Amino acid sequence: MNNQKNNMILAFALAALVLFGWQYFVATPAMKAEQARQAELAKQQKVEGKPITNAPGAPGVPGMAGGGTHVTREAALKAGGARVAIDTPMLDGSILLRGAKFDDLRLKKYRETTDPNSPEIVLLAPKSTDYPYYATFGWIGTNVPDDKSDWRQTGGDTLSPGHPVTLTWDNGQGQVFTRVIAIDERYMFTVTDSVSNSGSAPVTLYPYAYVAREGLPQHEAAGFALHLGFVGVANKALNESGYDDYKEEGTPPKNFSSSGGWLGITDKYWMAAVIPPQNETYNGQYLGTTVNAGTKAYQANYRLNARNIAPGASVNVSHRMFAGAKVVDILRDYEDKQQIANFDLAVDWGWFWFLTRPFFWLLDTFNKFLGNFGLAILLLTVVVKVAFFPLANVSYRSMAKMKKVQPQMEAIKKAHANDPQKQQQEIMEMYRREKVNPLAGCLPILLTIPVFFSLYKVLFVTIEMRQAPFYGWIRDLSMPDPTSYLNLFGLLPFNPHSILPGFIAFLSVGVWPIIYGVTQWFQTKLNPAPADPVQARMFAFMPIIFTFMFATFPAGLVIYYAWNNVLSVAQQWFIMSRDGVKVNFFENIKGSKATAANDR
Repeated sequence: MNNQKNNMILAFALAALVLFGWQYFVATPAMKAEQARQAELAKQQKVEGKPITNAPGAPGVPGMAGGGTHVTREAALKAGGARVAIDTPMLDGSILLRGAKFDDLRLKKYRETTDPNSPEIVLLAPKSTDYPYYATFGWIGTNVPDDKSDWRQTGGDTLSPGHPVTLTWDNGQGQVFTRVIAIDERYMFTVTDSVSNSGSAPVTLYPYAYVAREGLPQHEAAGFALHLGFVGVANKALNESGYDDYKEEGTPPKNFSSSGGWLGITDKYWMAAVIPPQNETYNGQYLGTTVNAGTKAYQANYRLNARNIAPGASVNVSHRMFAGAKVVDILRDYEDKQQIANFDLAVDWGWFWFLTRPFFWLLDTFNKFLGNFGLAILLLTVVVKVAFFPLANVSYRSMAKMKKVQPQMEAIKKAHANDPQKQQQEIMEMYRREKVNPLAGCLPILLTIPVFFSLYKVLFVTIEMRQAPFYGWIRDLSMPDPTSYLNLFGLLPFNPHSILPGFIAFLSVGVWPIIYGVTQWFQTKLNPAPADPVQARMFAFMPIIFTFMFATFPAGLVIYYAWNNVLSVAQQWFIMSRDGVKVNFFENIKGSKATAANDR
């Protein structure tokens, strides 16, 4: 009996640890990120007046140069010089002719909030703004164009699908640099660089490309469930580094070489990545450094092998750049049709990738059929229940047998009340005689843990779930239920999760977490409360604990588990009835009340 009490106390402590651990490592960072995002949307961009100094880059690749004082985005776009407009079905923005820099890009299909009139998502931003984020292509050598070189545009004024633009730059030493930039209807740029040498001497040049950002956007926060920072594929394997890996000044860069692959910088839903020719070996690098007091800058770059250009000859190289939303179908289409190695690894599938990938595929397939990700989640729940039915069947049959032998167990406890060792021996003999395995009911619970984290991961990191509505008040399945008793369940026009500090956000319990808690409580009442009052109290508190815990989870995950509980209740009720065990739901409620009264 004492062992059972100790086990239950341990289980209760572990549940509390999970609750507060989740709050600290996952919910709190997520809530802080959401609060910062709301604050960022509410305030106007301001001039900070922070000087930016030059910073060293990777060996051979130009570094992240400063851009003067911080100004608004609009001011930076006007002050930088002439630009080439970008206009596609998915993107709009411009390319700065000084330095031929990709530093102005917005995503037409995505907005800051669920309000269709809210601002477009800004992906790339010029230097001198609050959060510069840009990409550059070029050549390493003597008399080559740099950040201050003014390229000349020929051809059309706007870069769009089927209408590339051509830029040229003459170094006055016999070499003419030509850049043809094309874009498809989604997020892929093709940059074809060529150099013709009309001089009298040979020239050796090295092609390069990089993506860089200065400072970190306040609406992004890494955590246990999310990777932010450097991402790529080298030698067909995922190659990541987080921002925190370069927190200490003087941290050496991460160098690598590969044949094929890609590299870049990723946010939760968006990414900018440069892609070298897939049949050529390159030297890659992830670099973090300080470009001004307190501001970190990050650069992902690669350098290709040397190009030797004889007099009268020319060479060319074709780079690509992805800049856009990490839509799984789009990434996989590029991976297949353009032979970009493991491009869908841009999505942070996590440790349980063998579950998150098929879960996402099922959800996406069901959504395309049903037209609603919420309904897709409900259907996925049924599929998971069917897949785990054999195990659940064993579990519930074991629970039914346990209920059948309960009278015998109570008799043994009374007969050996003063001899715990004899009591345990008799109970174990009864289990053997009746062919009851008291641990069989634990296996399905253990198996739900990776399912839980995998589904959470899918809802949290895939852009397909971002702002995906259900019905009623759930307008974003990837965010917590916005209703709460604090806003009178939606009657007051504010979202408690966006104003409460992260460590107490779980106190804001919405409608769907309450529905989940009720279904969890209902499921516990299918079996009588344990005779031991300590166990009974702990079982009684579990639905309450998990209701508060689920208050900060994505609404889609809460809907999944509420519906899962309903199916579990139906399944357990059926199996117990089939095995001749009476389901005394109301009697169990009365028994719980009686136990609580006696305990008082």
